Amino acid sequence: MITCSSPNWDERPDGSQIDLVVLHYTGMETGDAALLRLCDAEAKVSAHYMIGEEGAVYALVPEEKRAWHAGVSSWLGRDNINHTSIGIELVNPGHEFGYRPFPAVQIDSLLALLSGIKARHKVPYYGYVGHSDIAPLRKTDPGEYFPWQQLAVAGFGLHSAVDGADTALLPVKGADGVLLQELHEKLSILGYAFTDSKAVDSETFMVLKAFQAHWRQSAVTGFYDIGTRALLTDLARQMSTTGETQ
Repeated sequence: MITCSSPNWDERPDGSQIDLVVLHYTGMETGDAALLRLCDAEAKVSAHYMIGEEGAVYALVPEEKRAWHAGVSSWLGRDNINHTSIGIELVNPGHEFGYRPFPAVQIDSLLALLSGIKARHKVPYYGYVGHSDIAPLRKTDPGEYFPWQQLAVAGFGLHSAVDGADTALLPVKGADGVLLQELHEKLSILGYAFTDSKAVDSETFMVLKAFQAHWRQSAVTGFYDIGTRALLTDLARQMSTTGETQ
């Protein structure tokens, strides 16, 4: 592990317990540029770790400190996700600069890092999410190429064995639509937040895209279809049985 200390951190609030890991891509043209930005005091952004495409792990902010990676965010009824999370940036140019699959060696390093984090903190198995999950209206990382299923098999994240391939659309309607109520309820159980849960609008579209980029990567459309419903129903059921939902 390479230490490259970032000045961009502060203290976690008293009583904060780390129980979430947020995964990002750097979204810059090179890893060097990303590292410079994460360690630039004027940028006012950081993460606890950055992992290069060749597998090198950079330690930027001590885990006990609050890194500035999540921004305006919400998950499982909580805002200010920086308070209780560890942020990990994976070098990848992202959708703006030529998004590409994450190399196996990079993911191997991530899995090893997550194993250490799990040993040090009480992060539940469902406490591994993407930036797009906690901020779906403004973020798309780590995106549809990120190997969420591989992480879940290793014990880092929720996973469903349900077949979600069916893209036949469901007739989601307005405030009185049963399917819309079901959709928002189950997405909320999983962790997503809505400012307006009674409308079919761009917010619903973006939250659905974030869900699909995480759990149904074969068709990230933003539309509620049979496959998405099957996966969402199973994942919401899993979350409901944890006794941890709020």
